[in-house]
Amino acid sequence: MTDERGGDLAAIRCWFEELEDCVRRVDFDAGRAFFAPDVVAFGTRADVVAGLDALVANQWRGIWGYIRDFRFAIDQLHAGCDGDLAWGVVPWTSTGFDATGRPFDRPGRATVIFERRAGRWLAKHTHFSLNPGTPPRTFGPAGRSKST
Repeated sequence: MTDERGGDLAAIRCWFEELEDCVRRVDFDAGRAFFAPDVVAFGTRADVVAGLDALVANQWRGIWGYIRDFRFAIDQLHAGCDGDLAWGVVPWTSTGFDATGRPFDRPGRATVIFERRAGRWLAKHTHFSLNPGTPPRTFGPAGRSKST
């Protein structure tokens, strides 16, 4: 039997696994369910954005469809919780594309701060960044529009 803390940490792990699936499917609507409406975030494309609509518009829409093979390295997840707050830090990998459509490795790391609301862990803050030396732009496979 899992104690409450162990159950919370399992829920945090599951959160990352389910968000990974949303990114891989480019499913913005499903992804929204894992975030607080008042999330504050920044990422590989967006400067600081406040609110879920701004996060989707300024980060997700400019990245998710322009990468492939997104995966969190769940076996390297570091997480903790205290009451209704929790955090997770995890590396991730993806495939980006240069201006000619040629693929390149696009690794990074994520930090997420969670808040329990109505019994669910929701992301209150996210920070996704690329590993140093990774090209900052991905253009998507050949034939796709340019992204950063």
